[in-house]
Amino acid sequence: MNPFATLGIHPSFDVDLVAAERAHRELSRALHPDKFIGTGPSERRAALGKAVEVNEAWRIVRDPIRRAEALLRLAGVPTGENDAPKPPADFLIEILEQREALSDAKRARDLDAVQGMALAIDAKAREVERSLAAGFDRGEAEALVAKLGELRFYRRFLEEVSAIEDELAAA
Repeated sequence: MNPFATLGIHPSFDVDLVAAERAHRELSRALHPDKFIGTGPSERRAALGKAVEVNEAWRIVRDPIRRAEALLRLAGVPTGENDAPKPPADFLIEILEQREALSDAKRARDLDAVQGMALAIDAKAREVERSLAAGFDRGEAEALVAKLGELRFYRRFLEEVSAIEDELAAA
């Protein structure tokens, strides 16, 4: 499935999310089951299938990682985590050090430190997203697989931070 074609938007990493959401809403309204009450079962199934496709397209387009994966697939570039080149050693060391610091902050129940790390990693993730946008604009899809890998590492880190924040806030 091409999520950009499904939503009727230009395939781009730097997509206009407001326009994409508007397209999703309009398509969802047009495909709402109530619009197909008087139709036959095959028409209802087709509309439901299209509605599911529209919802999945929106989930893909609004998520930077899934959006990058979709663009890479459209360019014929494998996108699985096992297809990505091994990240550079200095990047892996940095992530390991950040995870150790996060673990220390969690043990110390230092919410300020956890949130500070989240801000720093979020800034790095946003920089990677800018690199992805620029690379896709230049047509460098194959070279962006490593950047996508970095973004995945940062996303997992931020998900871990979110879980720790929830845990510390609940205590």
